[in-house]
Amino acid sequence: MSPFQRHIDACNSLGSTAGLLPFSIAGSQVGWLGPELARALAAHPRAVHLDAAGASLAGELRSPAARSEALAGIARGLAERGHVRWRDEPFDVRAVPEGPVLATLDRGALPAFGIRAAGVHVNGRVARSDGLHLWMGWRSRHKAVAPGQLDNLVAGGIPAGLDEQATLLKEAGEEASLPPALARQARRVGRVSYAMRGEGGVRRDLLHCFDLDLPEGFEPRPNDDEVERFELWPVRRVFEAVRDGDDVKFNVNLVLIDLFLREGLIDPDGAEGRALRAGLDRGC
Repeated sequence: MSPFQRHIDACNSLGSTAGLLPFSIAGSQVGWLGPELARALAAHPRAVHLDAAGASLAGELRSPAARSEALAGIARGLAERGHVRWRDEPFDVRAVPEGPVLATLDRGALPAFGIRAAGVHVNGRVARSDGLHLWMGWRSRHKAVAPGQLDNLVAGGIPAGLDEQATLLKEAGEEASLPPALARQARRVGRVSYAMRGEGGVRRDLLHCFDLDLPEGFEPRPNDDEVERFELWPVRRVFEAVRDGDDVKFNVNLVLIDLFLREGLIDPDGAEGRALRAGLDRGC
């Protein structure tokens, strides 16, 4: 098996939806509920209907605004009882990535409901005489997720009301002090997806991947408390870190495997490359 496959498998640990209940809004399935959360939702019979087929938000909630208000009340109650972590950051809820927004839900509750989240990840590239280099960020050791691990130059979830480009510009300034004119030069290069089962539920993420070519003299600077420092690494060193170690944040491994395939560091047409590409696309 490819040494890179373990990262894809780790991010796709859902395996089967056996034991989970589908959760629907306006007749479209948007997520998956575990038994514990389904029992907790039984305390909200006016907003959530439970039956043998699964759970659904009440049909009387006809507008995205009404659904969002109901879900916010439910999520706050769940947070008070320790079922979810309230983050006060609403995310759009869609049945499919390109579909209409059916509601919003706090980011901290998305895994509990098994609802897909979307994010942007930017590879900060520098072309030097000795080859391609990548800017890598060391995450703060105080982060709740993957503290002290390596991250992309810029990465962040897409909050409600923003698209990928707007999120990229916001995160680029907040995380790496990138001027908007420079950040706008980032090129969309694809996306990866995964579905991971964890203690908090099912984490289903769709990551929009971008490449940004940076001048050799430019140095990103942390502008918030999420990144401790940035380091410029030869792409081969990044390749070896992903292949041989576990210092890179779990989903960043997938974004970097995508880059390795595109750069030919892994033959995209070989058996390994084709298997990895299929794995990057299977989660959502």
